[in-house]
Amino acid sequence: MKREIIITSDGSTTIHIPEWDEQYHSKHGAIQEAYHVFIKSGLEHVNKEELAILEIGFGTGLNCFITAIESNKNIDYVGVEAYPVAVDEIKQLNYVAALNVQNSESLFKKIHETAWEEKHQINETFSLIKRKQFFKDISDVEVFDLIYFDAFGARVQPELWTEDIFLRMYKSLKNEGVLVTYSAKGSVRRAMETVGFSVERLPGPPGKREMLRATKRS
Repeated sequence: MKREIIITSDGSTTIHIPEWDEQYHSKHGAIQEAYHVFIKSGLEHVNKEELAILEIGFGTGLNCFITAIESNKNIDYVGVEAYPVAVDEIKQLNYVAALNVQNSESLFKKIHETAWEEKHQINETFSLIKRKQFFKDISDVEVFDLIYFDAFGARVQPELWTEDIFLRMYKSLKNEGVLVTYSAKGSVRRAMETVGFSVERLPGPPGKREMLRATKRS
């Protein structure tokens, strides 16, 4: 499918797929969405000094990059992506400039240049494993404290938002583990609740009224 780099409303880039009319990040602001959904509602919400994070839909690496530059916690980060973004597309993304973190340009490059399927120490407090994997094949058990669920929307890929997928997410979390996502669809919330999550609706990022945060409780 055709793919193109576009500028979102906050000046940051994302990848647009015209055939689906779908983007990797919100067209209302890629960076704003990442901060609101994953940092403010996820990373800052989980009160632990050491965190294991799973990202569902590693994509452009934006959520990973922001987490690495914003967090003062010790983080083991696992990014799952079935179809890694091409190197030439990564080079067109303007996140370093848009975030005004020129001193972290080498960090962004390192996140993308490290080999897949291997654990790498990105900086003193942040390790990363990128796994090329379909979400339906995730089989981790009680490993993660936090999940960034950033898959393509249910409108274009409903198979990524099913009870089966959320059961895998539930099993992969430690007790009191948290999953955050930009989605607020009723079918998504019901699927989460069916597998055992306690789900709350939160105010959404720019362009969305609500988002969801789910917690695993025994």
